[in-house]
Amino acid sequence: MGAVSNLLDSKGYDVLTVKPDQLVREAIKQMEDISAGTSVVMDGGEVVGIISERDVIRKVVLPGKSIDTVSVQEIMSANLTTVTPETSLDQCMKLMTDKRIRHLPVMRDKQLCGIVSIGDVVKYLIVEKDFKIKNLETYISGVM
Repeated sequence: MGAVSNLLDSKGYDVLTVKPDQLVREAIKQMEDISAGTSVVMDGGEVVGIISERDVIRKVVLPGKSIDTVSVQEIMSANLTTVTPETSLDQCMKLMTDKRIRHLPVMRDKQLCGIVSIGDVVKYLIVEKDFKIKNLETYISGVM
């Protein structure tokens, strides 16, 4: 089973970040520009939260608030679950399932170095399993 570092090597280390005092509209625009469903909230180089499309729907739209007046810090999730590059993808799946979350910021020495989503993990695991199956098929057909 692979580690987070293997996944990040294939998908990239870029992470969309926003500031806590930004308006939700600005954060959503940044997310839309790169087709991201989430953004990490940074304050002075420190990770302080995460905001997702789900947060906007549940905490802004449904209560009838305006994305033009609500700040990111008002709706962000501040109690983050993070992983390291050495964390196994199995452990990521377990954390996401147990905590019912879809994104895990990746931290190394208290610095943000990537983010993985449930979709990233599933896609990576499928590719990894396909590779193993093809190798086994090649081995079996070569032996017989």
